[in-house]
Amino acid sequence: MYPIIHIKGLNIYQGSRLVLRNLNFNIHRGEFVFLIGKTGSGKSSLLKTLYGEIPCRFGKVQVAEFNLNTVVSAELPFLRRKLGIIFQDFQLLMDRTVEENLAFVLRATGWKRKVDIKNRIAEVLMKVGLGWAGKKMPYQLSGGEQQRTAIARALLNDPIVLLADEPTGNLDPEVANEILNLFIEINKAGTAVLMATHNYDFLTKHPTSRVLKCEKGNLLDSFAESDSI
Repeated sequence: MYPIIHIKGLNIYQGSRLVLRNLNFNIHRGEFVFLIGKTGSGKSSLLKTLYGEIPCRFGKVQVAEFNLNTVVSAELPFLRRKLGIIFQDFQLLMDRTVEENLAFVLRATGWKRKVDIKNRIAEVLMKVGLGWAGKKMPYQLSGGEQQRTAIARALLNDPIVLLADEPTGNLDPEVANEILNLFIEINKAGTAVLMATHNYDFLTKHPTSRVLKCEKGNLLDSFAESDSI
C-alpha cells in the first residue's frame, strides 16, 4: 500500500539555517508514530513542512497524494482537509461556543446544510467524550477539555492522519495520559497519528509505537524501513 506520507532526501530550512538533513521515511495508514527530540531539534519544523507552512525546497515530500514540491498556495486548504492538525495551545476561538468553533471549520471547508453540520459536530464531540459541551464557551472548559475540543475540530473532515505538535505540553500528567489514550483510540479506528512530544513516559505506555527522533540535524527511526519507493 502506498504511504500517506512519503519523504525522500528532504532538507528542512528555517530561513538560511539547515534544521534537518536528508530525511527518508514513510508513514502508512493506521500507524502511530511518536516524534521526539530536544527543543529546537526540528520537530515543529518537520510538522510544518508536512502541512505546507514551510516550503519544500530540497528533497521530495508527498502527503495525502499531494506533491509538496509543486503544491501552490491555493491547493493548501485542500491538503489540510486531509490532515488533522493539533497544537499545544489549542487555538480555539474564545468568543464563540464549542459548537460554533466546530461549525466555523465545517463551513470554511465547504459544508452547507445546517443539519449535516449539526450532526457532524455531535458525532465528533461524542467521539472525544464531550457530548455535553457544545453550548459551553472554551474558557468554561478545563485545559484537557479544550484540547479534546481541538481534537474534535481536527476530526471533522475525517482526516487520514493527525499531526499533533506537543498536544499535551500544557496539561498535567493525568490529563495528558487521558489525551494520549484518546489518540490511541482514534488510531485504533484507522487514523494514522504523528505526535511530537517531550513526554518520554508516553513511549513506555505505548511501547509498540514507532519513534522518530530529531537529533543533531538527523532523523533517527526506530523501525527500519523495509520498503522503499
